[in-house]
Amino acid sequence: MPFRPSFRQLEYVVAVDDLRHFGRAAKRCHVSQPTLSVQVSLVEEGLGVTLFERTSSQVVPTPAGERLAKGARLLLSSFDDLLQDLSAQASSLGGMMRIGTPASFGPHFLRWLLPDLHEQYPDLQVYIREDSPAALEAAVADGTLDCGIGPSPERAGLSFRPIGRETIFLGVPAEHSLSARGTVELQEIAGETLLALGRGHRLLENVRHLAAASGAHINDDFEGSSLDAIRQMVSIGMGLSLFPELYARSEFRGEDDVKLLEFKDWDERREVSVYWREGSGRERHYQALADAADVIAIKLGIAGDRKGKSGTPSKNRP
Repeated sequence: MPFRPSFRQLEYVVAVDDLRHFGRAAKRCHVSQPTLSVQVSLVEEGLGVTLFERTSSQVVPTPAGERLAKGARLLLSSFDDLLQDLSAQASSLGGMMRIGTPASFGPHFLRWLLPDLHEQYPDLQVYIREDSPAALEAAVADGTLDCGIGPSPERAGLSFRPIGRETIFLGVPAEHSLSARGTVELQEIAGETLLALGRGHRLLENVRHLAAASGAHINDDFEGSSLDAIRQMVSIGMGLSLFPELYARSEFRGEDDVKLLEFKDWDERREVSVYWREGSGRERHYQALADAADVIAIKLGIAGDRKGKSGTPSKNRP
């Protein structure tokens, strides 16, 4: 029978890979450094490979070490899911949930969802991580995060349940000739400069679609790190950009230097979902999270496939 590391040994390997330091890895695993070092060495001996290159100044995983750590992370995460699903009370959704969400959506949705979720599941601990959609999908896929809430995922190996769709608005500088309008047609922005978020953001794809449909062009010399940064660039006349509905409602005011317009002849929307790893033992927990998110999506007016126009974002809506 081939050598098979124990779960505890795999935890040691993952800790060293994460922290690149045997002392800190031992502290995280609540063992002495000699104990951890010996166990990692036993794994290397049993597998017949070197997992980590050790020098006096650093610890660097070998290709074999990186591969084992990645697989161990998935295995441990799946096993944790199974144990939590077997032991957790339905009233606590597993006791803890690590949720990923992009800054372009999460803060403007979770501020409504989390209080309701806490009231319904008072023993549930929720940890939030913000990042780009692509990075969050990767983290859910490899088990670093339990699930995500935001633009529907494109990565293979993830299951998702749509909870709503956001209207996407065009933001123009206040001094722009279109700023006094409430609506805009594609032909009116032909030749205009569009600003976009960097790679890994779904809104970059929306901007690309808009450029192709309208004849506008994207400023490739600038990649925004956040919608706040994009909004500032639009306000000083560097170009136009797209802003999703919940962000727009939360962050824009009537007196802003950026005005929002709705397209009359371009109906691209942003579908948002709750998503998780395919085959997760906690799927019923994530379905319950999606149930709670559905309630908030209805309250915010983004639920379902809305056929009609939603109008300019209003502060009077929740």
